Amino acid sequence: MAARTPVALTIAGSDSGGGAGIQADLKAFAASGVHGACAITAITAQNTLGVDAVHQVPPEVLLAQIRAVAADLGVDAVKVGMLGSRETTLAVAAALDELGGAAPVVVDPVMVAESGSRLLAPDAQDALVREILPRADVLTPNVPEARALLGEEPLPGADDREAERLARAVLALGPSAVVLTGGHRDSATDLLVTREGEALAISGPRHADGAAHGSGCTHSAALAASLARGETLEQAARDARALAGEAVARGLRELGGGAGPVDAIGLAERRQR
Repeated sequence: MAARTPVALTIAGSDSGGGAGIQADLKAFAASGVHGACAITAITAQNTLGVDAVHQVPPEVLLAQIRAVAADLGVDAVKVGMLGSRETTLAVAAALDELGGAAPVVVDPVMVAESGSRLLAPDAQDALVREILPRADVLTPNVPEARALLGEEPLPGADDREAERLARAVLALGPSAVVLTGGHRDSATDLLVTREGEALAISGPRHADGAAHGSGCTHSAALAASLARGETLEQAARDARALAGEAVARGLRELGGGAGPVDAIGLAERRQR
């Protein structure tokens, strides 16, 4: 028999434009060589310009999705993305406890879409910090998200010293490790910090002429996929930086009037075959 294909489960919102959320996660899983399963937290009416509407999936339906996947397929890693509401956040915390901690959990603290639209209710942020972050093996905020989680003004930009301060301050909120992503930094360098050891800088090229809608989702999904394959945290963080950077570089700039969707699977190359 062939070796079992690893399964990564994304618990996140649906982007009707196909650029971020569940849709980006499943493409990143496929690009990383794992089978992607999903539990949808919310349905958004969304494109590259903004979010027009959000419908939260009832918590009991969300839990049913997670249980169905776990009971039949098994789960080798979990990626948590858009939660949206306090009720959804509490349901996901309960679901993570049901999974029993055997699968590593990667949390992307989705608060604001690339277009600037708010995706996390104010009362849900406290639940995210209290209930989800302590259950996370890896948290993957960008600089504004890290500052928002800390109750600071969510400004972009951070030099090396400030980036490490932010990463370690967020680490103190409960996750086992933090990868502070570099998309909002001049150096485009990710920073991995754990409770042991020195901070590790993971650099890569900046693709200023690329398309970035869904880049954060793609990064965290790729990291989860690498952990599902059994990679170390350091290797998974390097894999995620590389895949997300390539997805931005190949981004579909010609689609939509806003930030175009990332391309994790190389659509142009596939059309040429």
